[in-house]
Amino acid sequence: MYHLRVMDLSEPGRARAELERIGADAAGVARMIDKAGFLAIRVEGLKAPAANILKQEMLSLGADAAVARGVVNCSIERSDALILGTRKQVRRLIRKLRPQPFGLKALAAELEELLVREEPQEFRWHGGVLRLDGRPLVMGILNVTPDSFSDGGDYFDREAALDRALQMKGADLLDVGGESTRPGAPPVSQEEEERRVVPVIEHLAHRVGVPISVDTYKAAVARRAVEAGAALVNDVSGLRMDPAMAGTVAELGAGLVVMHMRGDPRTMQSDTRYADLVGEIFRALEESVDRAVEAGVPRERVWVDPGIGFGKSAEQNLVLLRRLEEFRSLGCPVLVGASRKSFIGRTLGIEDPKDRLEGSLAAAVVAVWNGARILRVHDVRATRRAVDLAWAASRATEE
Repeated sequence: MYHLRVMDLSEPGRARAELERIGADAAGVARMIDKAGFLAIRVEGLKAPAANILKQEMLSLGADAAVARGVVNCSIERSDALILGTRKQVRRLIRKLRPQPFGLKALAAELEELLVREEPQEFRWHGGVLRLDGRPLVMGILNVTPDSFSDGGDYFDREAALDRALQMKGADLLDVGGESTRPGAPPVSQEEEERRVVPVIEHLAHRVGVPISVDTYKAAVARRAVEAGAALVNDVSGLRMDPAMAGTVAELGAGLVVMHMRGDPRTMQSDTRYADLVGEIFRALEESVDRAVEAGVPRERVWVDPGIGFGKSAEQNLVLLRRLEEFRSLGCPVLVGASRKSFIGRTLGIEDPKDRLEGSLAAAVVAVWNGARILRVHDVRATRRAVDLAWAASRATEE
């Protein structure tokens, strides 16, 4: 028997290890790594002639591209395409597309950027450097609110909030929020939100050695929070609800998290229909990142959050966890906040958010396995242990 098995060698390090294990020549290993990694790249909005050329060029390389049926006879004006091939074949495709018409030169440039795009290795803040290329980061949630879905009122008192922050040992970051964003939550005034979060941030900035994030979509609150010591602004609206936010973050030199949400917390669950769930969220996040960069926020200081629980059904949230890897094509670290959320309760039949620990840990592990770099959680110690093991398993190699 020959003991056949299918292997996933899409990760270059794993491909190298297997090639070396069979004793391949060193020069051959270098050449074959790009042949081992199979890519499926979605391209949207191609003109029909461009889609036709793309398919023919991929076929000439021994690969393929899926396009709409009407492309061959140009009975449709535009088509999406799915490029199917190895990294080496896609690199050769790029060279073939550069002299082509119908917008294919621009496509070649975007494909080239996609292949070389890398996530930042670190996040610099006024207190030091936070590594992004090692084990996943755990962001502890500190809600200074009376009505958050899981811990509303628990830490509304300032002293209780400070004690809670100091108890979250093992957190790489702390996320302080003064306005609930649970489904149906009413808005809070700028003045009230500042009254809740600014004193807490001022106090913590001198007592914890980790970056503090402020969970707000208001530019004025973000300014006060960063001046008080926050290093990141976590905008659940993805820069949609306050047009001044991007410029404010750029001016302050802070980091930025842009999240996907439909509408606002009061309306976000009224319509959870998507024609293309991941595609629509990806495009919205891409627009948010571009808006931040255009305003002057360095791309390496932007993180993206697909917004689990914000305008999605329970099943859609599970799909997002499974397909997180696709959001890494944005070239930004992926943050996931699934802790204690209602999709866990619906999936497992658990009503009380505080009784959803096991489901939250499972979601965190799945998120890490599928590319998440930051986990926003309520239960810091348990999550730290769970994701550290998941990370170690995902990186384990035979001696």
